[in-house]
Parts: sequence; structure tokens; C-alpha cells
Amino acid sequence: MIAVIDYGVGNLFSVEKALLYLGADVSVTSSINDIKKADKLVLPGVGAFGDCMKNLDNTGLVPVILDEISNGKPLLGICVGLQILFEGSEESPGVKGLGIIPGVVRKIKANGLKVPHMGWNNISLTEAGSKSALFKGLDQKPYMYFVHSYYAVPQDSGFITAETEYGSRLTAAVKKGNVQAVQFHPEKSGDTGLRLLKNFIDE
Repeated sequence: MIAVIDYGVGNLFSVEKALLYLGADVSVTSSINDIKKADKLVLPGVGAFGDCMKNLDNTGLVPVILDEISNGKPLLGICVGLQILFEGSEESPGVKGLGIIPGVVRKIKANGLKVPHMGWNNISLTEAGSKSALFKGLDQKPYMYFVHSYYAVPQDSGFITAETEYGSRLTAAVKKGNVQAVQFHPEKSGDTGLRLLKNFIDE
């Protein structure tokens, strides 16, 4: 069973619909028991970094999520669900993220391009991404759907599995052990996004 963590933000039901379409057993939940029983976790997120962390803190689920991750349970973060895996964000100074991946989230400086970065853009897999089962069967530079004004900057670039170009090179996906996350929305990225989610289900 895949638990889509419900903390009041994110495209919960778009993600659920995509996973159900792919044949997964899915629960959109804020239940500690459900999260503990789940085989895998999905952490979505939209909106501001600070609001997402406030909502997540208010659920009391943070210690549970951290425990499950430390016990080896796979987690997939989506959009701001990627950003809150980091230590903090320029969007919400003073607000601590989950700190699972060392690094911070910075404002996009797009050199005259519009921010937010919104719409379809291709991603380039890094060496680490080419080895990741999450991207199995995808083109080397597949197109994905983005909506974001901030991007993650890991302390160690080895955590980056995919990048995208928008005024500069931006982190599009990361991986640290059993924790993976994507800045784009696979549930809105057509057949390519569905293939990525199927890879997560099957991994």
C-alpha cells in the first residue's frame, strides 16, 4: 500500500488518481497507523515552504515520517514535497525544513524569464539519475510539467538526479538513499509522468 500523506496541502487527489490508474493500492491519509503500515510514502506539496511546514508540524506526523524513512521505507516527494526535505528556504526565512537532505532552497533567478517557472520543460538526467530506477525507460531528456519559483540546492551535488534549464540550471529531482523527490508534477506530466510513478510503484 502507498500512503499519500495528507497534511492539508498538495494535489492529493490528482496524485491518488494517477496511482490508482496505475493499479496501486493507495490511501490518502493523515493516520499514523496507515503511514506505519504503508509499504511506500508519497509526500506532495504546493504553495509556500513555510505554510507546508506549519501544516505538517501541526499534524504531528513529522517524527513518524522521519522514523519510517530511517527504517528504510521508500518516500517520493513532489514539488514543495521536495523542497521541505531540505533544511530551509529563502521563501520562508527562519522556518526549518525536515533536514533529510543537507542544503537549502533558493529563489529562481531566471535572467529575464518569467517567475514562476510554469509549464513544460525537459529534464536532463545526471549520472546518478541515469542509475536511478525512478527514471527507468524514460528518454534521456524527457519533458515534465513544472510550477515553481524556488529550487533546491543540495550541499552535495551527488544528490541531484535530474536538472532543468530555466535561465540557469535548476535541480529537478534528488535522491538520498530511500528518499527520492521531484520538483515537477509527474501526475500532470502525461504518459512520461505516469511511467515515472509506475517505476516508483514497481521499484
